[in-house]
Amino acid sequence: MTPILHITPPAQWLPVSAEPLIIAGPCSAESEQQVMETAFGLADIPQVKVFRAGIWKPRTRPGAFEGVGISGLKWLQRVKKETGLLVSVEVANPRHVKEALDHGIDILWIGARTVVNPFAVQEIGEAIGSLNIPVMIKNPLNPDLKTWIGAIERLNQMGLEKLMAVHRGFSFFNRSPYRNAPMWEIPIELKRLYPNLPVMVDPSHICGNREMIPATIQKAFDLEMNGLMIEVHHNPSKALTDKNQQITPVQLQEILARLILRRESGSIEFENKLEELRSEIDKLDEELIDILARRMKVVEDIGTYKKTNKITILQLKRWNQLINERIEAGEKMGLSREFILKLMQTLHEEGIQRQIDVMNQKT
Repeated sequence: MTPILHITPPAQWLPVSAEPLIIAGPCSAESEQQVMETAFGLADIPQVKVFRAGIWKPRTRPGAFEGVGISGLKWLQRVKKETGLLVSVEVANPRHVKEALDHGIDILWIGARTVVNPFAVQEIGEAIGSLNIPVMIKNPLNPDLKTWIGAIERLNQMGLEKLMAVHRGFSFFNRSPYRNAPMWEIPIELKRLYPNLPVMVDPSHICGNREMIPATIQKAFDLEMNGLMIEVHHNPSKALTDKNQQITPVQLQEILARLILRRESGSIEFENKLEELRSEIDKLDEELIDILARRMKVVEDIGTYKKTNKITILQLKRWNQLINERIEAGEKMGLSREFILKLMQTLHEEGIQRQIDVMNQKT
């Protein structure tokens, strides 16, 4: 059973109206001038309500720019005072939390490298204590929904209810145009499990390049994500970190102007037609599940026959023939090769396991 999350909607704790919520700012706070120039540019965009900047930067190797530290928090105080924007920073340990709270930071976020460590998440929650400051939790580097959920649940059970998840993509070893593959099915499943949990999208880390950002943002909102956490720099070509994935305030304004925010529901005619099509899918799914159940029963019968005749479970020649035939048949019906291959691999894995279970049954 999925635990219930006690979440306070952003509309109840944000002092400004923001739907969708746009959080923007440089990957790293580099200088007071850079921070303020970027902040003033973002303050001119009505949709932007929160300014973000990395103060402590977790770097893979020592020697790279690791952030300006506490001095950057003073710059964010100035941003808050002079622009009216809320301010947000990443924290990775209790010291970061204390410094951020002492400098009036409005929203904290826990990064992908920290979220995988339950001890670190626990310590951050304890450092926040009863203040119940808003916290955003980024997904882990690897596509591990349980770890992501675990960090969210841990903070929630400690009394923190102003929580948001941030989808920043996942490390993916196959060739991909993305820096971190979006794997949209994972944040969609998170929203299914916890419909009251806002899920933000970080298109900067997903894309790794500014060219793909507009399409990724549109995709995010088409999938009913709740907002953006995007990297914006007044001069990205001079950025000390992640220069290729940062855009200018002007570019962000242009992207938001072209963004299409689709309605969750339409006219009565639209809803009736949609319900008709959904009912058709429901019927087909029932038939599909019935067919799969009958298929697995035949697989078990095959397992019994193999056991009786002392034949090995895996028959590679038969498997290769089946894959080729199913892919060919699927492509003729307009289904992609990749989809058919994944489907057949899933069925094969389940079939092998069922035959193993049959083999292990005592007669």
